[in-house]
Amino acid sequence: MRPGGVRRGTAGWAAACALLLTALPALSACGVDRTGTRAGSGGAARATAASARIPDVGDRWQSRIPADSRQVVAVYGDDEDSAKATVVLYAKRGRLWERVRDWRGHNGKNGWTPDHHVGDERSPVGVFTLSDAGGVLADPGTRLPYTRSDDFAAPRWWKRSHWHDFDYVIAIDYNRVPGNPPDDPERPAGEEKGGGIWLHLDHGSGTSACVSMPRPAMEYLLRTLDPARHPVVLMGDRAALKA
Repeated sequence: MRPGGVRRGTAGWAAACALLLTALPALSACGVDRTGTRAGSGGAARATAASARIPDVGDRWQSRIPADSRQVVAVYGDDEDSAKATVVLYAKRGRLWERVRDWRGHNGKNGWTPDHHVGDERSPVGVFTLSDAGGVLADPGTRLPYTRSDDFAAPRWWKRSHWHDFDYVIAIDYNRVPGNPPDDPERPAGEEKGGGIWLHLDHGSGTSACVSMPRPAMEYLLRTLDPARHPVVLMGDRAALKA
C-alpha cells in the first residue's frame, strides 16, 4: 500500500450494489445482460495532442470538472440506450489535458440517464469524485483509501463469469458519503436515488448502473489515481456529454 492508503472493515457486499439489482434471476453483478460482448483489453498508451479541454465534452459538463482536478476518468457511452462504452484516463499537465490510456468497457444495461433511480438499470450522467477503493483482493498499490474484505465477493449463485467483478472496485461518489468504504450503505439523497455505483471488473456485458472495465484497466487506475490530484469520473453517453 502506498502512503495515504488505509485498510478498513466493511458492512458487507450487499450494501454496495444490492439497491441496483432487480429481482430477476437472469440479472446479477451490478446488473448483467447475458447477451453482451466482452470488452477488449485495450489499454495501450497513446501519443495524442494535449488539449485545454476534455475532448468531446460540452461547456455544461466541462465546467463541472473541479478546478483542482488533474485526473479525469472519462466514460463515453456509445449511445443513450447502449451498455457499451469507452473509458479514457486524462491527466492535466500545466494547463493542458493529455490522453493517457483508454479501454473498452460497459455501463448500465439500459444505457444512461440524468435522473438515476433504483431499478432503472441506467448509469447516471455527471461528474463525480473518486475517493475510495476496495475489493476482495489485496491492495495492488493504490494511493486511494483501500478496504480489503471478503465481504465484497459476489455470491456463488451468480453466474461464474461474474464471480470476480468485485476483486477491485473504485467507488463513484454518487449518492454516497466520500471517505467511507465503497460498500457503505448510507444514501444522502435517499434510497430511491440508488447508490453503490462503482468502477469494477468487466464481465462482458451491461450492469445495473456501474461502469466495468478489464482487469488491467482497474489495476492501472488503482495504481495511478492520486487523491492529491483530485480525480473525478466524467460519465455519460456521447450526446449527453457534448450538450
